[in-house]
Amino acid sequence: MYQTKKILREKIEDRLKLEWPVTAEDIELTSTPDEKLGDLALSLAFPLARKLRTNPRTIAARAVELLSGLEGVERIEVAGGGYINLFLDRQSFFDQKFKNLDRSGLEPEEKKIIVEHTNINPNKAAHVGHLRNACLGDTLARCLRYKGEQVEVQNYIDDTGVQVVDVVFGLIELEKKTLAELEKMTDKFDYYCWDLYTRVSRYLADHESARNRKAEILKKIEHGQSPEADYAYFVSRRILRAHLATMSRLDITYDVLPCESSILRLKFWEKAFARLKEAGAIYYSTEGETAGCWVMKLEDNEEREKIIVRSDGTLTYVGKDIAYQLWKFGLLGQDFYYEPFATTGDRTIWISSGEPTDYDVHFGGGSQVYNVIDVRQSYLQKVVVQGLRALGYKQEAAKSIHFSYEMVALSPRSLSEIKVELSDEDKERTFVEVSGRKGLGVKADDLIDRLEEKALAEVDKRNPDLKEAAKKLIASQIAGSAVRYFMLKYARNSLIVFDFDEALNFEGETGPYLQYTAVRLKSIFRKFEEKKGMTGQELFTKVADSQFDLSQLKPEEARDFWELVVYGSLLDEEVLRAIATLEFAGLAKFTFNLCQKINGYYHRYSVLAEQNEKLKTFRLKTIYFAHQRLNQALDLLGIQVPDKM
Repeated sequence: MYQTKKILREKIEDRLKLEWPVTAEDIELTSTPDEKLGDLALSLAFPLARKLRTNPRTIAARAVELLSGLEGVERIEVAGGGYINLFLDRQSFFDQKFKNLDRSGLEPEEKKIIVEHTNINPNKAAHVGHLRNACLGDTLARCLRYKGEQVEVQNYIDDTGVQVVDVVFGLIELEKKTLAELEKMTDKFDYYCWDLYTRVSRYLADHESARNRKAEILKKIEHGQSPEADYAYFVSRRILRAHLATMSRLDITYDVLPCESSILRLKFWEKAFARLKEAGAIYYSTEGETAGCWVMKLEDNEEREKIIVRSDGTLTYVGKDIAYQLWKFGLLGQDFYYEPFATTGDRTIWISSGEPTDYDVHFGGGSQVYNVIDVRQSYLQKVVVQGLRALGYKQEAAKSIHFSYEMVALSPRSLSEIKVELSDEDKERTFVEVSGRKGLGVKADDLIDRLEEKALAEVDKRNPDLKEAAKKLIASQIAGSAVRYFMLKYARNSLIVFDFDEALNFEGETGPYLQYTAVRLKSIFRKFEEKKGMTGQELFTKVADSQFDLSQLKPEEARDFWELVVYGSLLDEEVLRAIATLEFAGLAKFTFNLCQKINGYYHRYSVLAEQNEKLKTFRLKTIYFAHQRLNQALDLLGIQVPDKM
């Protein structure tokens, strides 16, 4: 519908501007509440009447005359005090939409968009909260690509941060592990570090003297070229591979993995530091709690300040983030070196290096940047943007967007199902929040594993004759859809409580329900192809070339057909709305509603059993259109469609 409205606006403008001072921006086409009032309404007469000091209905009547014979419009009527209702040529509309099924009507607006998401500290296994970040970021990237934008997906790896330091401290001081011993470990290393990280947090809380050793390790890791730095490199890379494997289970991947160690090694921060000092954006504090630190005054509160460099010379997160953000926009005049780190299908995932490599690849240099980080980091994101503005990069600051979201909790029922021990107090709660430092929470792989187990039991019950490998593949696809839809169907700034039973319901507002609808439609076309001895391409050609006089439809079917086609045509608008608001709950709801409309149409009107061949082909064409729209929407949500369920 987006493209139809765009074309109509241009044509209406060309007609009306001959008599009145109108522009395309003045022409707002909206959907009508009732099909008796047409398909689209134009309220232009009211503001124009105020401007010209005349009656709106008079203007509307004249506009109808000027718009007579408008291509793609069957008729135009005046309604009420001056509304202009347009009745589309339904046959022409449907044929046009079917012809352009594989293309959106959207156009890119940016040179290059960078989406940074996931960003799990490489010191332990990913947990359920990280899945929301990754699902939101991946869906944003998919929507932007659908719009036609060039998108680069980054996953920032904080491989020198305090969390990694905690694990390195634990390996050296508590576990007394050598690197050689660590390399021989075959069990899940990210799980091992999960438990160790919790132990270290408790140990440091009880042994204040040990904190000096931790600070010493942090300095050595940041400076590099030390045994401690070697430990940090091993830990971060080993766990990073585990994180990528976890995310691949949800069909989430990346283009490049910029590392904090590379930022330090290539002295990105030194460049940013010099510029910030020169611009007066930061200053050296000589008194109070911040004495000896480089700090930044906050624009919205002159009494508040943020430490950028600590008194011991180590950087805070925000200092590195400012340098990183400058690089993302191509403002540092310097790039990382890169080397391949992993592959997914035919796609290479690159990782940054602080040393020259043989690979001539480049990243960064975006015109717009989305940072997908939870709402708790809002303050730090504001500081990063302030740093850009202070350096005179006002346009880049405006296009540095914090995509915030609330956290994920779990229901006590779900936690008990995967054998997480809860206190009596937690058992009485409606939800339990995740805390990696406390060791409370659900590892992402454990959650996906349990979903796969439950899905496999259902698949086995429904398809007992399938081979085991096929059952497991379907179960993994169902589990992935359950996670992704659950993470997307709620407003991003609302806390969500994950529940296994709710997420896996085949009949509720869930990923499996969407998949089931798509699988059912797939089976219709498979049966038709088998019955007629056709290939998929032959089927498409048959339905694409078919013609059916819509006037031959009974009124009820004509209404249901048109409702399904119009709704399916709203996908482009839903994508634009999702990008503009960074809310994907609407897109998820749209996909669910589309499934309901498809199922309703299919239940009411037989397809394969219809005796009238022309009517059968028409219904098949209608279902084909809806199926393709559904597949596009599911792809945007990152939901795969199994062959069977």
